[in-house]
Amino acid sequence: MDFTKSFNRWFNHLSPVRMILFFYMLAVIVSTLLLSMPIAHKDGINLPLIDVLFVAVSALSVTGLTPITIVDSFSVVGFIIIAAILQLGAVGVMAIGTFIWILIGKKIGLKERRLIMTDQNMTNFEGMVRLIKQIIIVLVIIEFVGFITLGTYFLQYYPTVKEAYLHGFFGTISAITNGGFDITGESLMPFRNDYFVQFINILLIIFGAIGFPVLIEVKNFLFSKYDKRRTIRFSLFTKVTTSTFLILIVIGSIFIYLFDSKNFFADKSWHEILFYSLFQSVTTRSGGLSTMDVSLLTEQNHLFMSFLMFIGASPSSAGGGIRTTTFALVVIFIITYARGGHSIRIFRREVYEEDLLKAVTVMLMAILTVFASVLIISSIEPYTITQILFEVTSAFGTVGLSLGITSELTTVSKVILMFLMFIGRVGIITFLFMFKKTKRSGNYHYPKERIIIG
Repeated sequence: MDFTKSFNRWFNHLSPVRMILFFYMLAVIVSTLLLSMPIAHKDGINLPLIDVLFVAVSALSVTGLTPITIVDSFSVVGFIIIAAILQLGAVGVMAIGTFIWILIGKKIGLKERRLIMTDQNMTNFEGMVRLIKQIIIVLVIIEFVGFITLGTYFLQYYPTVKEAYLHGFFGTISAITNGGFDITGESLMPFRNDYFVQFINILLIIFGAIGFPVLIEVKNFLFSKYDKRRTIRFSLFTKVTTSTFLILIVIGSIFIYLFDSKNFFADKSWHEILFYSLFQSVTTRSGGLSTMDVSLLTEQNHLFMSFLMFIGASPSSAGGGIRTTTFALVVIFIITYARGGHSIRIFRREVYEEDLLKAVTVMLMAILTVFASVLIISSIEPYTITQILFEVTSAFGTVGLSLGITSELTTVSKVILMFLMFIGRVGIITFLFMFKKTKRSGNYHYPKERIIIG
């Protein structure tokens, strides 16, 4: 009884950010326990705890990196558990919690709304519960359509209806959550020549990575009456996110082809080049699925893809990384400053200085985190810097692409990758705010003095 009171007192004094991190840590523990159950494993399979923990963190952070082969290690029950964890990680712990509260009729108070706002990386309380409802509804509809489409299409690939729809179910969840897990044992390589499967997966990855607020705004636009469509104005977030997202996909596809035009793509037809390069560009947004063995690409391509994975997906999405808006703001800020400007202007709107400060902070902290991780792992493991950087950025961007070295890493390196996956999912800003002081500083300023820069 005393322990319960002490815990409640401690828990109620936590900041929203620390509560969110606590819930994610609790979700990791529960996920690990579920995946450790014998019923979740295939007969005769006994997995080390560190590998089960790695899979749990990878699924909750919707990354897809794994030191084991999912199809050879887990049973159908294990597949369903992983799919459930992917859903939890994609939408967010508080979003799922809110949906359950709504179903049981619990009133969503101010404290719960603050937690939802923090988990979804929003800046105000307005419409939080409505946002969560719309996110769940949109995702369920997209997932149902994807499941039926892929499951029915897979009837030509698999001998039984059960197996076809199982692959359709898991493949849809993995793609839209940007999880990157597969139960084929070869990701999407068995469908390297099936452009319909690739196209559906491209759409699902984009839906999961472009940002839930974007999907909701587009949904509201498409389902509004024709007369009202003329008055609808998309938010600056949607405009910046969508334009940056599409530009990165196009530029990514072009350079992925150029860096391997005389190597991997040398003997490929134009449609093979198009879909290979396009799919790899899209999957670096945070998808993790692949239609080819990425280790066959040149080292220059590995470095370029590491850069794309470092950027990752959009805010309030299923993906990780520094996020597309962060990258866009930093690039525009550099261009503006070089031209002698002071305020950031995009689509006839000015950006708050606080948002720019956040973007620069996220960029710097991400670079330092990735650099430190590469430095530590390279001092332990016998792999090249490029190979290690690829795995590190894949973990940080919650992508899941791998050059095949994850299973060979030591426990220390696996722990570092788990930390990166966790940070990539919750976001650097959320993680940094864990150390924020609750006590406000005094209302005074010290004298200012110039420092020589550059």
